[in-house]
Amino acid sequence: MAVCARLCGVGPARGCRRRGAAREQRCGTADSEPDTDTDPEEAGGGGVTEDDEAAERIEGGRPLPPSVVACPAARAPLSLLELPPELLVQIFGSLPGTDLPSLARVCTTFRRILSTDTIWRRRCREEYGVCENLRKLEITGVSCQDVYAKLLHRYRHILGLWQPDIGPYGGLLNVVVDGLFIIGWMYLPPHDPHVDDPMRFKPLFRIHLMERKCATVECMYGHKGPHNGHIQIVKKDEFSTKCNQTDHHRMSGGRQEEFRTWLREEWGRTLEDIFHEHMQELILMKFIYTSQYDNCLTYRRIYLPPSSPEDLIQPGLFKGTYGSHGLEIVMLSFHGKKAKGTKITGDPNIPAGQQTVEIDLAHPLQLPDIENLRDFSELSRIVLEVQEQVRREEQEREQRQEEKEHSQQAASQPASPLRGEGAEGEETAAGAQGTTQDKASASQPFVLPMGVISRNEDYPRTCRVCFYGTGLIAGHGFTSPERTPGVFVLFDDDRFGFIWLELKSFSLYSRIKVAFQNAQAPSREAFDEMLKNIQPLAT
Repeated sequence: MAVCARLCGVGPARGCRRRGAAREQRCGTADSEPDTDTDPEEAGGGGVTEDDEAAERIEGGRPLPPSVVACPAARAPLSLLELPPELLVQIFGSLPGTDLPSLARVCTTFRRILSTDTIWRRRCREEYGVCENLRKLEITGVSCQDVYAKLLHRYRHILGLWQPDIGPYGGLLNVVVDGLFIIGWMYLPPHDPHVDDPMRFKPLFRIHLMERKCATVECMYGHKGPHNGHIQIVKKDEFSTKCNQTDHHRMSGGRQEEFRTWLREEWGRTLEDIFHEHMQELILMKFIYTSQYDNCLTYRRIYLPPSSPEDLIQPGLFKGTYGSHGLEIVMLSFHGKKAKGTKITGDPNIPAGQQTVEIDLAHPLQLPDIENLRDFSELSRIVLEVQEQVRREEQEREQRQEEKEHSQQAASQPASPLRGEGAEGEETAAGAQGTTQDKASASQPFVLPMGVISRNEDYPRTCRVCFYGTGLIAGHGFTSPERTPGVFVLFDDDRFGFIWLELKSFSLYSRIKVAFQNAQAPSREAFDEMLKNIQPLAT
């Protein structure tokens, strides 16, 4: 507070009186050499002013005597309090809203200026993107300061991307400031198998300020309009929602009508249109499992993957085809010589949070010509050869590591880098990466081998580059999971595919082109920690 006192000029800081007395001795008294440039009345020497009282509150002392103020050498620099109020409004409006309460405690003048709605209107716009005409709030008696303090600032911790805890299915929730509301939008993939279509979204809850007392939380689930809800911030990067009127989720036609409505929204079709019996079972299972939550869910924060210039393509969120399970959301991230595809939404076989594919960027694949590529056995032979090569390299790495540890123990001092590691290993990796980038700049014909099943036949017929990779497969309930070899196919900046050799299946992925706000990871370590945390949540 002493710093604030010196800043605004309402009073001296502790210890300044001794320095002022010394200057008075050097200058002489005001009676012997009056200051013709300073009026003692204007300087506050003609009595106790509001600012003097503020100085006493801040410093616990008294203001300087008029003789000290009158001395030219003792005059304080220009004070903020001497500036016009409209200029102070501009200055205060440029400060973060979280700093303004402390500023209001400096003096009554600052407090009065900080009650100006112009300041808080600017903070709402610059910090939270509120572009609505906030002057309309005057009709309801709600000020811009109320909007900032009781709505935007209070619920700032839930803005961003979240994954709901819905067993193996997961999900993608985006909480945003939308006008004078905070809305939680659940993002849904397009209807199967149209992977290039835009995402669908529906509101799950909203928060707004109806009166000056506090913000109102409303559940948006169901088809009967907004109704009473509740939000609780459990801990950092985790919150929960609860519906207090679940009867609004019920339909007059009972569970059958609810299921038909859900099926049209989720799949864009009726049950009679789905002839595959196994697919019907999966759909019915998902409806029964997800509808039991009644929008009473726990959410954990997720971040978009960080990017670097060395990445093959821009990392991010993609929609992908997964056979009878329909379209699912996958996060593509790069980790040195590896790329990982992590499920944000999942299914009973591979739950959300699991790493569905892993791409080995150090092992590009040279596909055969277009005629031989149609032969599945030829593609399988190429992939299995690379798989064996990767296995041998892994064994050699482990053996070198054991020898290095043994030699270090024997010599009781750090050993020199072994062959294949250190600078030479880095050079090899850099050379492989440079070759990969060169290949990725060109395109080559591509066609799926005969016998490989694809939900979407409208896949690109040219690709940039292919890599060896592994895909995660498992039985129902995530039983007996194993990683099997496959082919990662990069088509362009926004689409890639994966051929599952063992399943003879092809998944096509297309980028989600949504500019998500408040979703960037604060650091690479925070993103890696997030990836580890969402896997136990799903399993």
